[in-house]
Amino acid sequence: MELPPALTFDIGNQTISIQAFDAQEAQQNLHQQSVNIIASGPSIANIKFIDLVDAATIFVNGSISLTAQHNFTNIVGYVISDARFIRHQPDILNKHYRGQPLYATLAVLETLAVTHPSIIINYHSAMRIIYPVDRPWGVKTNKFWFSRLLSKHYSLSKKTSLSTLVNQRNFVIDAHHQPAPIGLSLDITHGFVEAGTVAYVAAQLAFSRGAGEIHLYGIDLLNTDQPRFYEDKSNSAPCKLDKAISERIVPSFDLLGHTYKKQGITVYNHSPISKDLFRGLESQPFVKG
Repeated sequence: MELPPALTFDIGNQTISIQAFDAQEAQQNLHQQSVNIIASGPSIANIKFIDLVDAATIFVNGSISLTAQHNFTNIVGYVISDARFIRHQPDILNKHYRGQPLYATLAVLETLAVTHPSIIINYHSAMRIIYPVDRPWGVKTNKFWFSRLLSKHYSLSKKTSLSTLVNQRNFVIDAHHQPAPIGLSLDITHGFVEAGTVAYVAAQLAFSRGAGEIHLYGIDLLNTDQPRFYEDKSNSAPCKLDKAISERIVPSFDLLGHTYKKQGITVYNHSPISKDLFRGLESQPFVKG
């Protein structure tokens, strides 16, 4: 299926166009920089960020709130793939998003157009659409906006099996994995593969943009009963990671790590919590702040 290179969003009396991610766009090239992907596991609270603030950094969901505490000088991306994050944490973007390169699904952008219209108006040139390859619309959270999108781009709502991508050169798919196929993208210009955590999307983005190494922080997994580092027990969003860890998340990251390493890109896991879960990721010592 051909993915739209751009889509328009009607906000008030304005029509705003947002481009889809294209790895060939010159500004997307990371030129083999080592990239840190900062997730939201509780272990993030113990990281010594003074050693990381000058490295190329990609934030996901609420981890962007770290910019209030640390002076990150090379923010190369901010990824939101699930519109439910915005519903559960409506203030994070208002407080911490200042036009950093934002990579988001259609569902996220449509939700932002409703809940944070000024952000779309002010920063749309810094935004790029990323498409889940098996369901380009993504997670449906707003029926009104979803109905409007369907009327314009019906094909984007169709869910397809990852097994149909086995012979496509931009994807690596394990169609025999049980209980369902898993996979990854080699170029998310053509779509990304989901695995139950936004950090997996960010890793595919980093590879597609030409990262030299990928370092994962806060991929804890085994303490999903605890609030994310930016939450407390009163405002924590539901977490479904524990149900998918063994069947989807871990095997997906292992497949990604093995595949990217064959391409010359090593993926490192810095979480002290999940370091023993993975076979395809390199473990790194954890340095407390």
